[in-house]
Amino acid sequence: MTEKSVRPSNEAATESKPARRRFLGTAATGAAGAAALATPMISVAQSPVVMKMQGAWGANDIFTEMAQQYVTRVNEMAGGRLRLEYLPAGAVVKPFELMDAVSKGVLDAGHHVSGYWYGKSKVASLFGTGPVSGATPEIGLTWIYQGGGQQLWDKLVAKLNLNVVGFFAFPMPSQPLGWFKNPPPKTAAALKGFKYRTIGLAADMLQEMGMAVAQLPGGEIVPAMQRGVIDAFEFNNPTSDMRFGAQDVAKYYSMGSYHQAQEFFEIIFNKDKYNALAPELKAILKYAAEATSLANTSLAHDSYSKDLQELIVKHKVQVSRTPQDVYKGQLAAWDKVTAKLEKEVDMFKEVNDSFKAWSRRVGFYHFTNEADYKMAFEHVQKIKLPT
Repeated sequence: MTEKSVRPSNEAATESKPARRRFLGTAATGAAGAAALATPMISVAQSPVVMKMQGAWGANDIFTEMAQQYVTRVNEMAGGRLRLEYLPAGAVVKPFELMDAVSKGVLDAGHHVSGYWYGKSKVASLFGTGPVSGATPEIGLTWIYQGGGQQLWDKLVAKLNLNVVGFFAFPMPSQPLGWFKNPPPKTAAALKGFKYRTIGLAADMLQEMGMAVAQLPGGEIVPAMQRGVIDAFEFNNPTSDMRFGAQDVAKYYSMGSYHQAQEFFEIIFNKDKYNALAPELKAILKYAAEATSLANTSLAHDSYSKDLQELIVKHKVQVSRTPQDVYKGQLAAWDKVTAKLEKEVDMFKEVNDSFKAWSRRVGFYHFTNEADYKMAFEHVQKIKLPT
């Protein structure tokens, strides 16, 4: 074999050693990199952020089901990174203590209505438990989302040094005037002297009409009726009312009222706990409230309608519509209450003016355009609605 023919072979052999070293080094580096990448996947399986949310509702109330609809949506969208754990009323604090408990971090979150912390500021009740402003519940909730209501709520809780973030869900149907032991009064004047349960600004309105008002959470209503502390009451809807036994202490149910004509759930979080979350988890908490509005409304339509029929058919409850004279009396009383509170309570006029301005513009469109659905219902269904 000639030198010429051998040399390339020797050069190849010489060069193969560093090439092999490079390959082995690269392979080792790659293996180490793969191991480094694989290690976090194995050892850093992050635990979810768990937040304890208490509701203001008893375990059997349909509002607990509605709160759970929100919890379910959050938990499913969070993909294991965040988990809400729901507790019924009284598990940690009483219903009217939820705002303080969340603000102080005793609870991470709460599900209630703004009238439950009305004692801190009567302005609170304008954000979801206020009397009529000319708006439907849906128009009221769009004021929160689109008309500046959320920003005013944020301003109010900051002024009150409440360490919370809040979102709103479910434009509730208007509250019934409620339950009476005897046929309900047909005039506003006849309501004077009734010992009556409601909450929030509705109490101011009905006190102006001469009623003696007790503000009680739902679980205390029937015992109060049995003891004679109250002789008439409202809570919210046929399903909630029937589940806590309203039909056992009264047989007359007056449907429709202005005293709480636009109500929605207030879902609150401790601000420090909320701010510690990743942006996408904050977004889930916020937008799940919007998604839950439709879920809550669907559940309400199904349950309220079925249970109203059960109250009538099975429990022999006499259902009627609230008389026009009572509506007129409520409006006159509300005019007096707002005039007084706008002078006396910080931010009341600012918030009420904002709500009324939104309702004026949106309501003008809504009521100008709205079809007469009652006429169509009676025509198609061949049913005459209660009067």
